[in-house]
Amino acid sequence: MAVHPPRWIHNALPSVGRDAESTAAGIYGVIVSAAVMAASHATRVVVVAVAVLVTLIVYWSAERYARLVAERIHDGRRPSWHQVRQELTHGWAIVTASTLPLVVLLVATAAGAGLYGAVLAALTCSTILLCLAGWEIGRDGRLTTRERLVSAAVAGLFGLSMVLLKALLH
Repeated sequence: MAVHPPRWIHNALPSVGRDAESTAAGIYGVIVSAAVMAASHATRVVVVAVAVLVTLIVYWSAERYARLVAERIHDGRRPSWHQVRQELTHGWAIVTASTLPLVVLLVATAAGAGLYGAVLAALTCSTILLCLAGWEIGRDGRLTTRERLVSAAVAGLFGLSMVLLKALLH
């Protein structure tokens, strides 16, 4: 019997089951947002949340710009407006994948957690999302159960490293 997360969790996963670029961007977005939260020395939760969003938008913009420049270099011609529009409407998973960890950050704060506790809750959420994404990617990649466990563990190590980073910095 196959084990699948509930639909709402599956929808929150970093773009699992969509195209390869969205899946990669989503996983990268969760890792980057966790890194920003872990390394932040902000004193207010709203500053942490804004830092995460601004960082992810900068990363998205830089990646889209790099793709357009690379196309120009390799094709030897200016990208068409269609290509520019296409680049600017893709890759948003890097930003949107951080939605659930940011919600956890804000809800934990609203529930009375201090900034450190709220960030740890959001990092825990990120770690769980990464583990679930590794598990689901294994399913889509037709991996055995053992291979899926390894995939989930490797993905989760990124999140755990952010939890450790936060603990070491504070």
